[in-house]
Amino acid sequence: MVFESGWIAILLIAVVAVIILSVFFSFFPVMLWISALASGVRLSIITLVAMRLRRVVPSRIVNPLIKATKAGLGLNINQLESHYLAGGNVDRVVNSLIAAQRANIPLEFERAAAIDLAGRDVLQAVQMSVNPRVIETPVVSAVAKDGIEVKVKARVTVRANIDRLVGGAGEETIIARVGEGIVSTNGASASHKDVLEHPDRISRTVLEKGLDAGTAFEILSIDIADVSVGKNIGADLQTEQAEADKRIAQAKAEERRAMAVAQEQEMKARVIEMRARVVEAESDVPLAMAEAFRNGQLGVMDYMNYRNIEADTEMRGAIAKPEESKRNQDDHNQNR
Repeated sequence: MVFESGWIAILLIAVVAVIILSVFFSFFPVMLWISALASGVRLSIITLVAMRLRRVVPSRIVNPLIKATKAGLGLNINQLESHYLAGGNVDRVVNSLIAAQRANIPLEFERAAAIDLAGRDVLQAVQMSVNPRVIETPVVSAVAKDGIEVKVKARVTVRANIDRLVGGAGEETIIARVGEGIVSTNGASASHKDVLEHPDRISRTVLEKGLDAGTAFEILSIDIADVSVGKNIGADLQTEQAEADKRIAQAKAEERRAMAVAQEQEMKARVIEMRARVVEAESDVPLAMAEAFRNGQLGVMDYMNYRNIEADTEMRGAIAKPEESKRNQDDHNQNR
């Protein structure tokens, strides 16, 4: 029992020792401190512990500081820690400073930190300053004065302008401005053949406009990658205009036809109205003749002569227009 109690005590002591060492090394990064001293970075262990208390990961500060010291940048730990606490990427800033130093590009820590905090990749900007980037524009469609569509694709070679990275426009602005320059240049060409024969005219015109003003880039060159002929926009517009004019003319003609039909129906109604008036007037003839008989103004012979003349007129009408005479005779008989 005494032997087993001794082993249990030793085991407990070992567990407590491991826990104490774990807590110690978590707050006292001794290995990181040794690495810094071996690299020529003078740090106290208290400084590393204070980083822990400020919720700063010591390795994210010490390792970039070691690289900066080896590169001869002359940075101090307060600069790196303040940038880390501001939400910046310390390792990327230090790498960009080392790359700028190797490429003889003037870049201060404050400038690099401001670019990083602005949300731009400062290391990529330094690399782009050394190795320019090619931006390919989408196919830009423009119409020359002769109405022919010309499709142009361009490649823009740009270099990062570190001084304008903060507050400067990005790639989308460059693409939009180049597209605007292509459209204006093609639109000013008298014929699409001029664009096909001299595509370099587009590059010169666009470069002369200073499209990189206010952007984070410097345009080195604009090269026309492809030029092709599209649709005959002018002919299509004329065709659509002619079709629209035709529809307008058809609508006006239909309006006039409708008005003519309405006028014709109105005239027919007026004819019927006049016929009704004639029938009404004819209905007064028998009444007038009866009145003349009663007053002695019309005799029997006069009436017989009137009937003979009427019959003779109807006979001649029947000979001249049989169908119309028959219709008139039927109407007359009905009226009587």
